[in-house]
Amino acid sequence: MNRAIYYLLRFNHWLRRWLTQHLTPTGLGLLVALFVFGLIGLDIRRSVSYQIFAFLIALMIVAIALSQFTRYRIGAVRHLPRFGTVDVPFKYRIALHSYTKKRLAGLSLTESFANLFPSFQDFRELTWHQTTTQWKREWYGLLAQQRRALALPTVIAPLAANGTHEVTAELLPLRRGLLTFNKLTVACPEPLGIVNRCMTLVLPQTVLILPKRYQLPSLNLPGTRCYQSDGLAVAASVGDSEEFRALRDYRPGDSPRKIHWKSWAKMGKPIVKEEQSEYSVRHALVLDTFQTEGYSEVMEEAVAIAASLAYTIQTQESLLDLVFVSDQAHCFTAGRGLGQSERLLELLASVAPCQDQIFSSLLPVVRSRLALLSGCVCICLNWDRDRQDLVKQLQTANIPTLVLIVAPAEGLSEPVDRSCLQNAQSSLHILHLGKIQEELWTI
Repeated sequence: MNRAIYYLLRFNHWLRRWLTQHLTPTGLGLLVALFVFGLIGLDIRRSVSYQIFAFLIALMIVAIALSQFTRYRIGAVRHLPRFGTVDVPFKYRIALHSYTKKRLAGLSLTESFANLFPSFQDFRELTWHQTTTQWKREWYGLLAQQRRALALPTVIAPLAANGTHEVTAELLPLRRGLLTFNKLTVACPEPLGIVNRCMTLVLPQTVLILPKRYQLPSLNLPGTRCYQSDGLAVAASVGDSEEFRALRDYRPGDSPRKIHWKSWAKMGKPIVKEEQSEYSVRHALVLDTFQTEGYSEVMEEAVAIAASLAYTIQTQESLLDLVFVSDQAHCFTAGRGLGQSERLLELLASVAPCQDQIFSSLLPVVRSRLALLSGCVCICLNWDRDRQDLVKQLQTANIPTLVLIVAPAEGLSEPVDRSCLQNAQSSLHILHLGKIQEELWTI
């Protein structure tokens, strides 16, 4: 029974898309009129509206027949940008070439994306014991999750015979991650302007959609400079790295790797580089990805906040470690010589919720970097004992910590315990859905 309902809903979704593509706005109005006059004219002895119904259906049949004689051939090349951002419209170019020996007018383009409809497994997970209104709300929410971008049909200027034309299309990304373009449909109306003759071009392409970003106030994250054994702030070398200090004469026991060959050639005697250990500011950005649901607005907002911080915090003279757990524990560092915030945004665009592990699996990753950190920002989805233990370990190491808890609009179910914040420079803030931007300015 569930499978039958699922395929019925899927057919309804496909039919609505098919009618939208193959009928012009005039054709859709005509279809509605056919339905209305068909109902009114059921009793032909009391109403003459059946005559209008007969005329409209004849008009529709003529339009369908004319559309079969509409012949054209078009090639297209889509030029996509490298990235897009959630809730930020972006434009891209489509180069069209007509292989038809007559001028084409009234054309329109419609994009089709992959994975627009929920899977049967997602459909089965809906809560069936709810009321009809609640079930519909949950179903439409599931449909909204699958809708990754909004692209309206693009009207094309008249295309000359065997001519080339470039169109600028625009779409609005709705979800982070990889947006897969599937097909490009070119619609050409028949002479009556009721039915479209559609030609579908299979043009698979992808563009990475970065998380939504919020505007943040000027953040001066607390913390002092710490010794970095990998020397990442001002050098791109691997292993122990030191900052250049001066040149001096060679002394017995100096490593041959420190010989400055150009100075030796110039001075005629061995010259070595004198270096000092490097200290720099290093912050950790810990993202909580632990939840039981496959999708939640709370986690999407947490990722958006992490992206905003990664994009805002300057990494030219400091280091930023992004720490999270997806299929396994990950720690990525941005800083001079390592790649900048754009790389972190790419990683955040693909972060998936961790449903099969517990929050404590994140603790060893953070614990291993305590000696390197100047400060830490924790973005949490909840505030239970495990998350408080993480903050306690940071406080025990005397690391200033900024805790941001993303909560539903109605707030957390239990009062927030702030007793784990022992460092004077540490603070905790609760950010509610729907008020994220306003509350970020109060940090």
